[in-house]
Amino acid sequence: MLTLIITLIETVYTFLWGDLITLPLPGGGTLGLPLLVLLLIPTGLYFTFRTRFLPLRLFPDMIRATLEKRSHKNGGLSALQALVVSTATRVGMGNLVGVVAAISAGGAGAVFWMWVTALIGSSTAFVEATLAQLYKEKDPLYGGWRGGPAYYIHKFLAARRGGKPRRYCILAVLFAVSGLICWCGISQVISNSVASAFQNAFHIPPLYTTIVLVALAAVIVLRKNATVKVLDVLVPIMAGCYFFITIALILLNIDQLPAVFERIFAEAFGLRQVVAGGFGAVLMNGVKRGLFSNEAGSGSAPCAAAAAESDHPAKVGLMQALGVFIDTIIICSCTAMIMLLAPAEVVDGLTGMDLLQAAMAYHLGEFGVVFIAAILWLFSFSTFIGILFYARSNVAYLFGDNWLSQTAYKILALIMLFAGGLATYTFVWDLGDVGVGLMTVFNIAILFPLSGQAMKSLKDYEQNHRLRR
Repeated sequence: MLTLIITLIETVYTFLWGDLITLPLPGGGTLGLPLLVLLLIPTGLYFTFRTRFLPLRLFPDMIRATLEKRSHKNGGLSALQALVVSTATRVGMGNLVGVVAAISAGGAGAVFWMWVTALIGSSTAFVEATLAQLYKEKDPLYGGWRGGPAYYIHKFLAARRGGKPRRYCILAVLFAVSGLICWCGISQVISNSVASAFQNAFHIPPLYTTIVLVALAAVIVLRKNATVKVLDVLVPIMAGCYFFITIALILLNIDQLPAVFERIFAEAFGLRQVVAGGFGAVLMNGVKRGLFSNEAGSGSAPCAAAAAESDHPAKVGLMQALGVFIDTIIICSCTAMIMLLAPAEVVDGLTGMDLLQAAMAYHLGEFGVVFIAAILWLFSFSTFIGILFYARSNVAYLFGDNWLSQTAYKILALIMLFAGGLATYTFVWDLGDVGVGLMTVFNIAILFPLSGQAMKSLKDYEQNHRLRR
């Protein structure tokens, strides 16, 4: 039975993440296009054009929405707190090891395609977050608001079937189950990565690291209102430290910066890559890493966006679009700069955390290795806390409003966190990837028919609400 389940998971994984279409390129190379890339890139382009290039046109509004101070009297989150929660999950392993893998496989040019993907994904993030605001509902357990794709999928499909009350809609159930599967799988990846990094940096046995990680996580996630308070403090500190350390390294190597950008753009478009058959690797590694890191279209971040209180739904959408910018344009670029400013002889032949730690050791000595291990811990820990915040609404949709189901899922996630720190279970990692892939498919399927409502909200914001600034 277990063998059959593993085979099924691997089959779905290959369908979602494997090359569905392969295009020939000049020089003998090929460009493999997975199903999720075929879904997310056209979706992002469609919404970018439909919103009239919102990420560029309304970027000042994104900043203004972030800086606004508004009370949230009904127990919900402020729009800024919702951004912090979504940033906690976006900024994780993908910003460190994922970027390293993209550049290792695709070269410096992959960074450019990460940037392009982020600009496209921002429009998708705006649409799904705005819809989450429009369809949010009261949360009787935690207070405030809840929602996300499971809720807007359910209400949209129920309305199309005459508006009769329905406990479940199949597509909404599939999304909610996929999300819970995904976040359990991610829990294992988190603890395994942290335990490995601490063993390399401090020679601490994985068991000790895992026990501390699980104990701290349990204290936070098993308390009713501790999650957002912790993330309010943790996320700005970790992202700020990483950003400012990187800025310091750039300033120390400012003379190399023009050469780094020249390399990024040359390898992104260079004929050498096309002729050598490597353009497909450059393009797809950048695109994949951008898509996987910023989560736009997967339906995760709307679970946080729905919990926000704001005087206009489009404002929350704008702030979530900014979250994609923060994740990819800023944090992922920080990792890229750390690597690309290190001499080739320092990083040649290395992969993963070894490569990133070697680059940091070159820049900052032994402190660099310790710093990367600590940042990885913070990124991963905040991701775990954030995904359990996301899980609240999906658990409630599937099992109703009761503390038993909420607590049971948290305990399951903690068990997975503990198991992942002690051993690598590839099956569970694939299960997480299948979960996020299915979430994306179900979410994208409903974004197109629902997007008109997000566009109406955007039009109302631009015609009426912007005048109140």
